Amino acid sequence: MISAGDFRNGVTIELEGNIFQIIEFQHVKPGKGAAFVRTKLKNIKSGGVVEKTFRPTEKCPTARIDRKDMQYLYNDGDLFYFMDNESYEQIAIGQDSIGDALTFVKENEMCKVCSHNGNVFAVEPPLFVELVISETEPGFKGDTATGATKPATVETGATVQVPLFVEQGETIKIDTRTGEYLSRV
Repeated sequence: MISAGDFRNGVTIELEGNIFQIIEFQHVKPGKGAAFVRTKLKNIKSGGVVEKTFRPTEKCPTARIDRKDMQYLYNDGDLFYFMDNESYEQIAIGQDSIGDALTFVKENEMCKVCSHNGNVFAVEPPLFVELVISETEPGFKGDTATGATKPATVETGATVQVPLFVEQGETIKIDTRTGEYLSRV
């Protein structure tokens, strides 16, 4: 159990039968009346964000989220298969639990599989990936002062905006949280 006065960003709590992660919290002490804690909570399973206020003495049970490193093997229709590298156990996760988390992830890369009480609800890709550009327009040398970009398709099929000097066949580094080009490798 955690009291509302001890809330911090990133803490997961169970509330009304759902699991929420605290995105933002603020202790408010109005001039008149009792203090309270204003929070923004993200529903971990559905992704929805709600705002809720708590009294500082109110208690909520903390939710234990298990994050396990697993290797992404392949997908077969709506199922994505992952393997635990310690026990070699394979699990299949549905498209609805994954969403677009694997947009920049190649087969055989390591991901974090998040679960609560044995139920998988999300997959976290690595923060940065290195992918080969499979298709893009020819670049122009010397036109870097304007910061112009062009679309490029990477080997996973995703489209990324890259600078004009980047060529087809080059390996680039991508931030998976934002989908932005970072650098050439």
